[in-house]
Amino acid sequence: MMLKSVTESFASLIHGLKAGHLTAPVIQRSKRMILDTLGAGFLGISTEVFHKVSQYSKIYSSNTSSTVWGQSDYRLPPTHAAFVNGVAIHSMDFDDTWHPATHPSGAVLPVLTALSEAFPHTRKFSGLDLLLAFNVGVEVQGRLMHFSKEAKDIPKRFHPPSVVGTLGSAAAASKFLGLSLSKCQEALAIAASYAGAPMANAATETKPLHVGNAARHGIEATFLAMLGLQGSKQILDLERGMGAFYVNYSPKVLPSLDSHTWLLDQQDVAFKSFPAHLATHWVAEAAGAVRKHLGPPGRVLIPADHIEKIVLRIPDVQYVNRPYPDSEHEARHSFQYVACAMLLDGYVTLSSFHKAQIHRPQVRELLRKVELEHPPDNQPNFNTLYCEISVILKDGATFTERSDTFYGHWRKPLRQEDLQEKFRVNASRTLSFDTVESLMKIVEKLEDLEDCSVLTTLLKGSSPPAESSKYTEYNLSIAPSLLRLTNM
Repeated sequence: MMLKSVTESFASLIHGLKAGHLTAPVIQRSKRMILDTLGAGFLGISTEVFHKVSQYSKIYSSNTSSTVWGQSDYRLPPTHAAFVNGVAIHSMDFDDTWHPATHPSGAVLPVLTALSEAFPHTRKFSGLDLLLAFNVGVEVQGRLMHFSKEAKDIPKRFHPPSVVGTLGSAAAASKFLGLSLSKCQEALAIAASYAGAPMANAATETKPLHVGNAARHGIEATFLAMLGLQGSKQILDLERGMGAFYVNYSPKVLPSLDSHTWLLDQQDVAFKSFPAHLATHWVAEAAGAVRKHLGPPGRVLIPADHIEKIVLRIPDVQYVNRPYPDSEHEARHSFQYVACAMLLDGYVTLSSFHKAQIHRPQVRELLRKVELEHPPDNQPNFNTLYCEISVILKDGATFTERSDTFYGHWRKPLRQEDLQEKFRVNASRTLSFDTVESLMKIVEKLEDLEDCSVLTTLLKGSSPPAESSKYTEYNLSIAPSLLRLTNM
């Protein structure tokens, strides 16, 4: 049957994909994404922005409720549970990044954990149901971004999760709840009217709301479609539809299900070894290599007054160009700060972004010496960018190193044991040792899980970590383990 529109072809994809379409590599990659996203979410519970949005969300109540990750003392309506969990995931910018540029998992996973327990008396959801819907949500995001050349570069105008993430969230919810083809189409149209958030709010407490809102609005769009609300039947076809977000939007009808291939099969995601904008990971790796010329590992750097200047050759990304960051959010979006932190300390970890660390006199002195250059061949694209750093000493000596691919990028993926260690470190701040290990085992065999309630029960947490000796081990291993990841 010839499909009439791009929008209808997306609805057909969402409605028609089955578990049998999933390939072994897609299942494995998506399980890694789910584990990493859960860890980022549990870590994000400790942030001020999570506290604020959870306090706000408590004004809402419903007979239908879902788990807020790591919070055993209260529940929220599914839309708001997805919202606060999505905010937690992106609160430190520690979640995965894809190409074309977006954070694919944070807008989708909270939707599915919330919906999996929202209707306990109507149906039981399996781990395979969750994996399929998760991958449908990710696939829709990727397919939409492939319609635009602009989407392949680091964004300038709007934050991609707020656009493609919102539609991916609606697609995942529609698949999970078994909507008809026509209702899937309506959910996409409704979700498009929720989409969009400006990049001006990058490096602020508001940026994590982009991911939380994508999750919440995708559920709302799906619920409204189920109730019969209608939108444009060509929302993905028109310049005044999805084309409103991209200046060079060129949509195409998707191939039939018989010839479907997953974008995740072709393009893996990047996982971060410290909580900051992905582009700063090239900077950290190059700065770490230069530091080896300036002092032994673990020892104090040569005095800053011996350094004439530090030159970073990086892409021109304005919202990550922050010469003197004042807050943790600004420091996470500062090429300059990450370079100086790595040069001073030899590592970048969670604690590197504490305010006391950002305002150290040694850091401020080094920041004054940093200059940026933007070589014409170094474009703002996560698949091609590089960082070259030169440290010029006052005696004329110059040390230069370059990073083309950092450890954690899709070309140099994290080993499974390092991804698991990152999860342990992040989740152990909220969950007991046994719960952390149980979650890892469940995600590892997620396709065999018969009932997602086993997963959501663990996501609640129960009490502060009880086995302090094991947690001491974890806490003592935080800096070394992340240092190992950063230096590889």
